[in-house]
Amino acid sequence: MKIIIINGPNLNLLGKREPETYGNTAFEEYFKQLERAFPEITLEYFQSNHEGEIVDKLHKTGFQYDGIILNAAAYTHTSIAIADAVRAISAPVVEVHISNVFKRESFRQTSFLSPVVKGIVSGFGMDSYKLALYSFLNA
Repeated sequence: MKIIIINGPNLNLLGKREPETYGNTAFEEYFKQLERAFPEITLEYFQSNHEGEIVDKLHKTGFQYDGIILNAAAYTHTSIAIADAVRAISAPVVEVHISNVFKRESFRQTSFLSPVVKGIVSGFGMDSYKLALYSFLNA
């Protein structure tokens, strides 16, 4: 099984950015934990602060991978282009959020992605990614 995790803007600052919301662990460090915990899955990771790069990565991987875990970050609430890219590909996509978006500002409670993804995991910290991986194993 081949899964890619695609992270959006500002997630390159995990471990430094707002640790009270996002924790103290850099994503690269957590990704190594995921690789050890899921040896049966070939995992890849991509992060970009640029909307078009995320769209391009979805197009490139969306017909070749068994699944995509997408944390589009702020683009979740603004990007019709990313939602259209998810709709256009065949790989199932799970939307992930580290924080519980429903406990945050009202604008974060709207997702253009939710209507076009397989499922949503939100609010379990970095383990939201792990739960998304389990969803592919138990499909």
